[in-house]
This record gives sequence, structure tokens and C-alpha cells, in this order.
Amino acid sequence: MATFVLIHGGGGTASGWDLVASGLVERGHDVVAMDLPCDDPSAGWPEYTDAVVDAIGDRAELVVVAHSAGGFIAPLVCDRVSAELMVFVAGMIPTYEETFEEWWTNTGHEFPEGDDEQDIFYHDVPPGLAAADMERGEGRENFPTAPWPLEEWPDVPMRYLLCRDDRCFPAEFMRRVVRDRLNLVPGEIDGGHSVLLSRPEELASRLDTFWKER
Repeated sequence: MATFVLIHGGGGTASGWDLVASGLVERGHDVVAMDLPCDDPSAGWPEYTDAVVDAIGDRAELVVVAHSAGGFIAPLVCDRVSAELMVFVAGMIPTYEETFEEWWTNTGHEFPEGDDEQDIFYHDVPPGLAAADMERGEGRENFPTAPWPLEEWPDVPMRYLLCRDDRCFPAEFMRRVVRDRLNLVPGEIDGGHSVLLSRPEELASRLDTFWKER
């Protein structure tokens, strides 16, 4: 049994992981999810990291899972706790002293213009789930603006899972970024950026498999 530490992305909440968490619990695992302080514009990397570490407490056998912008937080957490595995799900991969805003330019990413939020992030999510997730995220658009502080990545095995139908981080783009920044060949899953809502059972199964194959 593992403890899956589920970190949401920018503007998200812990509740966005509820369906995936249920699938992991059914497979015999413990789950920890928390709200990052995205509603506090003064919160920086230490406060975001503290929110996760405090939620973990004294749990062990940790698999730290980061969705989207949560990719900035997972390595900071793994630098402070003993983790067995770190998993990125459509996650951003930062580099030392890179800011959140600089990431987009440095990776050569062109964010889709002219499309509404639902079309980019929730195009394959059931409308009721999408509406509820957007409502929970209102007022939680903040993210740290300081340069990312980690000089060396923690010595923790990593896996990356990209979403083939992602309109925010297209698959071809992320295959390149994962290769260039992590020197990994990513795993792939069908679904858009909000795969934790559109394909929660399949995602839970893949995370369970990552744990078993670690």
C-alpha cells in the first residue's frame, strides 16, 4: 500500500482529485489531497510546499503526484520528505530560477488564444463536473511569482503521464519538454488536460501501476 499525495494545479482544489482518490482507495491505498494557498496572493514557494508537507504528516511510502502547475510544487515537496516516486500528470516541469511566467516562453509554448476556459481545459469533462470544478476554482488564480528555488532535483524516481487530447499542453509539445527537461519518455493516456475528471478510473489504474512497477 502506498500513500498517494495528490497536488492540484493552479486555480484548482483538492476536491478535483476526489474521483481519482476513490479509485486509489478501492485499490488499497491511502490518499492525501490538500488545497494549495492559491487564494493568497502573498503566498510563495515555502507556503505552497508547507501546505503539502503539513498534509502528509507522518505518513510513509509516498507517491507524490502533481497535475499541471502542481509540477512546480512536487519537487519542492520531495526535497523535504522521503518519497518513493514522483509522478507528473500533464505537469509543468520547471528549472532553477525560472519563474512561472517565464516557463511559457522558455518552453516555446503558445497558449491557445480565442478559446474559452471550458473548451481548453474541460472539453471532454461531463458538463456538471466541469461547472463544479470551475466554481470551486473561482478566486484561486494566484501562483507564486518568485524564481523557482531548487538548484538540484531530489533523488526520487520519476514518471510522466501526458494526455493525448490535451488542448492546454498538446502531446507533441509535452513529449519534447519531457525529453529535454527530464530525459524521460513519457507515458500517455487518452483525455484532455482535466483527465482527473474525464478519466478518473483509468488515471487511478495508471497511478497504481506506476507504484507496482516502481
